[in-house]
Amino acid sequence: MLSKVFSSATFGIDAYLVEVESHCEKQLPAVTIVGLPDSAVKESKERVTAAIKNSGYDFPLRKITVNLAPADIKKEGSSFDLPISIGILSANSIIKPDKLQNTILLGELSLDGSLRKVKGGLPIAVEAKRVGIKNLLLPKESVHEASIVRGVDVFGMENLNDVVAFLNDEREFSPVFTDSDKVFAEVNKYHLDFSDVKGQQNVKRALEIAAAGGHNIILIGPPGSGKTMLAKRIPSILPPLNFEEALETTKIHSIAGIIPQEKALVTERPFRSPHHTVSDAALIGGGSYPRPGEVSFAHHGVLFLDELPEFKKNVLEVMRQPLEDYKVTISRSKMSLEFPANFMLAAAMNPCPCGFSTDSSKDCTCNGATIQRYMAKISGPLLDRIDIHIEVPAVKYKDLSSDEKGEASVEIRSRVIKARSVQQERFTKFERIHCNADMGTREVRRFCQLNKTCTELLKMAMTKLNLSARAYDRILKVSRTIADIEGSEEILPTHISEAIQYRSLDRELWRH
Repeated sequence: MLSKVFSSATFGIDAYLVEVESHCEKQLPAVTIVGLPDSAVKESKERVTAAIKNSGYDFPLRKITVNLAPADIKKEGSSFDLPISIGILSANSIIKPDKLQNTILLGELSLDGSLRKVKGGLPIAVEAKRVGIKNLLLPKESVHEASIVRGVDVFGMENLNDVVAFLNDEREFSPVFTDSDKVFAEVNKYHLDFSDVKGQQNVKRALEIAAAGGHNIILIGPPGSGKTMLAKRIPSILPPLNFEEALETTKIHSIAGIIPQEKALVTERPFRSPHHTVSDAALIGGGSYPRPGEVSFAHHGVLFLDELPEFKKNVLEVMRQPLEDYKVTISRSKMSLEFPANFMLAAAMNPCPCGFSTDSSKDCTCNGATIQRYMAKISGPLLDRIDIHIEVPAVKYKDLSSDEKGEASVEIRSRVIKARSVQQERFTKFERIHCNADMGTREVRRFCQLNKTCTELLKMAMTKLNLSARAYDRILKVSRTIADIEGSEEILPTHISEAIQYRSLDRELWRH
């Protein structure tokens, strides 16, 4: 007897259909799985055998061959347990074949026949809708993220007996639906707020500009000045995710299996803060069967690198591609995968190894050569991709002891959303450009035109402050964002002046 069951697997952030073919014949009992299975898939025959028996069904004493097609793509994970078991039961005439052609099955089996959580429910539901398959059967723990997709009936199953009852029409099961409008109504309930930060008005202003234009930012200041505290509050002033962004972000988290069971969508912008001991593969993504890294988990959100010079140089250098292309390409001998990585980079660092070279109240123990070596850990090409450099001074006692609350995140956020809407209208005809930070040289020349006064001011700044050549375009982009926040169509001298202040690491004083 031959049976065919549909399942699915992920490749990158998308899914593809897998046909699980099961063939039973009268020979010595054995189970063989072919179609490039990994160790977890090969071991599934032991789980499937025990689950079928413990669920009350007879396991056929025949030679069983299971083929996972397409056979030229490596299959991994335990999610094929359920379709393999259903294929064997169907080949043994225990299950009616009527519903099998319109159903995708996915799930890991326990030895008692109960189903355990699997990864990739959302992209698999999207693929099911694309190919026109009506039913998707998943473990109950994985059903929420898949139920956001309209056009597919998603059913949460507890065990193998439930799946058999569904396919044989022995019991009624209700599909699970999640209302996306209701999910988005609960978003942006951030626990961290800018009103908690004492003082640091100039840094808050820089972070507002960074959020409004999507600019990468680096905070430089002594220990205890509040760099990390400020960076953790950046998501609270970023514009809310739209449905397409939320769907793409959720896909990445789904294939990694890091979405909480009760959540259907990632509706808040991610904030990822890897430790400085992170490897390049963990940051960018990788492995024998590539998985996304921190830069992809931060997609449409913030990647915060605290103590930037403490990261290994090779780890920082691999970030150059995603910062430029907004995606990560991972190549292996038999495959090449792409993961999206469009994030806002926020970094923090001390101005020197001891941290006090810019603190007037404490003595610095570092000499010029030590500071230069410390700063040299951050390469020019990486620094070239950071638009805003802001010094974070130590907070004065007067500000710390004050009862006065700072401006709330919701007020800053309203200005950021207004500035972003101006940029979206400006770049309507540009496919890859969504905010000012995305502009290339051609767009900068078009949208950041300066009058004579601004040109003279920028020329003087470049000369007097010894700003590097790479600072030129960055200043223009940031000044365009400042003008958008102020509601000005034209870039004014005040906008240029403020933007110049945000290039401290390009000044000559940091290079000696």
